[in-house]
Amino acid sequence: MSFLLGLVVTMGCMLGGFAALGGHLIVLWQPWEFVIILGSALGTFIVANPVKVIKDTGKAITQAVFDKAPKRRDYLDLLGLLHALLREIRSKARNEVEVHIDSPAESPIFNAFPNILRNKEVTTFICDYCRLYIIGNVRTFEIESLMDEEITAIKYDKLKPYHALTAIGDGLPALGIVAAVLGVIKAMGALDQSPELLGGLIGAAMVGTFAGIFVSYGIMTPLAFKVKVTRGKECHVYLIIKQTLLAFMNGALPQVAVEHGRKSIPSYERPSIDEVENEAFSGGAPAAAA
Repeated sequence: MSFLLGLVVTMGCMLGGFAALGGHLIVLWQPWEFVIILGSALGTFIVANPVKVIKDTGKAITQAVFDKAPKRRDYLDLLGLLHALLREIRSKARNEVEVHIDSPAESPIFNAFPNILRNKEVTTFICDYCRLYIIGNVRTFEIESLMDEEITAIKYDKLKPYHALTAIGDGLPALGIVAAVLGVIKAMGALDQSPELLGGLIGAAMVGTFAGIFVSYGIMTPLAFKVKVTRGKECHVYLIIKQTLLAFMNGALPQVAVEHGRKSIPSYERPSIDEVENEAFSGGAPAAAA
């Protein structure tokens, strides 16, 4: 919700300052200028991006506006799931472990952490590399290299909405100029009219330039950055999984491997070791708490 709060502050200061200077807010209401700018921006966005990216951009904007990035509770659930799964791998036979890996939706381990199970991409990532490990024929450095390649591909896909929004934000000032030029062309056709009418037409044209710059730097660019931060946190989840699994594959106990993952969480969101021991190792948080 911080994005919405910031937007209210920005709009309030901009409009309030203009009114305090003696400006009339009604002058800024030029709907067709906004249609030209925003409609052109939407059209170029559709032209430049495939359907999947367009849909994902809508999802990314929703996540950014409502701050649906991984939080402390999600990290605790992730570490708890990894700890339970690694204990199973360490103590059980291969055929008993494969039941959890091949059908996570039916696994009591995964079902104890429903927030993680609902994330199909993360669940698949965990299962794929656990499966490679229990096969027993893949060396750790090969798995690490494969993880790095996949994480790079995931980041590339996750950040496509950010790049799409950034491109639109960069083009909005120019589209504002286009709208202003069209307004000036309209004003030039009314040179024989009264100065009051001509002044109104020129003022309306200038609103196009103002709108293009403001929407670009006051709304679209901050929104794109917010999307980047949110999606970056989603990508960081895979790094936590990577560090945990690699530590385990290199011989660490499940508790120690999970500590490797915990240490890779940013310090301002990182749960303490006591929280991990008390909650993540207890077999999953209650559904209400999650």
